[in-house]
Amino acid sequence: MDLREKTAVVCGSTQGIGFESAKLMAERGASIILVARNQEKLEEAMGKLDSSAGQKHQYLVADFSKPQELKSVLNEFVSAGNKPDILVNNTGGPKGGLIIDADPQEFLDAFNQHLICNHILVQALVPGMKENGGGSIINVISTSVKQPLNNLGVSNTIRGAVANWSKTMANELGQFNIRVNNVLPGATNTGRLNSIAAVKAGKTNDSVESVLEGMAQQSPMQRIAEPTEVAEAIAFLASDRASYINGINIPVDGGRTKSL
Repeated sequence: MDLREKTAVVCGSTQGIGFESAKLMAERGASIILVARNQEKLEEAMGKLDSSAGQKHQYLVADFSKPQELKSVLNEFVSAGNKPDILVNNTGGPKGGLIIDADPQEFLDAFNQHLICNHILVQALVPGMKENGGGSIINVISTSVKQPLNNLGVSNTIRGAVANWSKTMANELGQFNIRVNNVLPGATNTGRLNSIAAVKAGKTNDSVESVLEGMAQQSPMQRIAEPTEVAEAIAFLASDRASYINGINIPVDGGRTKSL
């Protein structure tokens, strides 16, 4: 799964799944462009990336709650002649809650942060992938694409939209040797999971630890995933070893999802 001579744009890459994906792909030889909104954290993350194979890492500061800002940053990046081979679309999910209680603006905000920003990234980077002779786009979504999750109404809705957008993109870009796939993490040891657990604990008067243990027991493997385990799936899809895998959803959930 050698990624030398490859360049990867990794979004949401200062922590969790995004950072571990960037770190792993750098270890396999890729040059990484980190994307997140906090410059200080980006600089810290970039300093932790392997560069022993001559990789040249950089970062882009962009806030996904401001799609036009992202578009401007990408236009400047592409105008400088950058043509990445790999794109990992990844950003934090919407807050939890029942769908009936969600304000309509929550859907609009989440739609912008996920689908619209993903689309802006793809439109900016696909021309370079075509010139390179191919590429790989990996969208980090959620197992809710296959099985909606309780108390994540807005997230379930938006994640489903992103999955259908992705499949359509895969159908259109396959002819250019550009593959588009989705990785669907289950319960993973990230800040977002701990936040969801804290909200649930507050409503049920349970401890955060007991809520997390309950989540772990929902998986046949009876544990929560580590971000590195999800990163392995992402790095594989980014590599040429996955050269004929296109347009699919890969759950990384220890078998929790009930559907095939």
